[in-house]
Amino acid sequence: MSTTTEVVAHHWAFAVFLIVAMGLCCAMLAGAWFLGGKARGRYTNTPFESGAAPVGTAKLRMSAKFYLVAMFFVIFDVEALYLYAWSTAIRESGWIGFVEATIFILVLLAGLVYLVRIRALDWAPAPRRIVVKPTTISHSKRHTQ
Repeated sequence: MSTTTEVVAHHWAFAVFLIVAMGLCCAMLAGAWFLGGKARGRYTNTPFESGAAPVGTAKLRMSAKFYLVAMFFVIFDVEALYLYAWSTAIRESGWIGFVEATIFILVLLAGLVYLVRIRALDWAPAPRRIVVKPTTISHSKRHTQ
């Protein structure tokens, strides 16, 4: 086969893949629309959680630390994906790849220790500190017998 026919074959294979994937998605959406329930009731569109009726608003004010912890989770999760990719190619990378991965893990651990030390992962409210004022005891009245 010539190189031009190989290129065309690869492009056609990718085009067929995209068409089949889009068709499958459309078929699943159409099937859900046709086969899905059509119940229209008073509480059909009401949020429902474990048998408890919703009370109040769903708009809660969350601490910024909550979102910070979520971002740290995503960052460390993506880095775990890098380690998974490295582990699949460990034989090809050899000792140099092992040393690089070890340095990568040590940098991650140093970052995690830093985050723990600055208490960035504690998104609970800070505990209240009770200030104890020193009292002076006066012995002005002495008991005599």
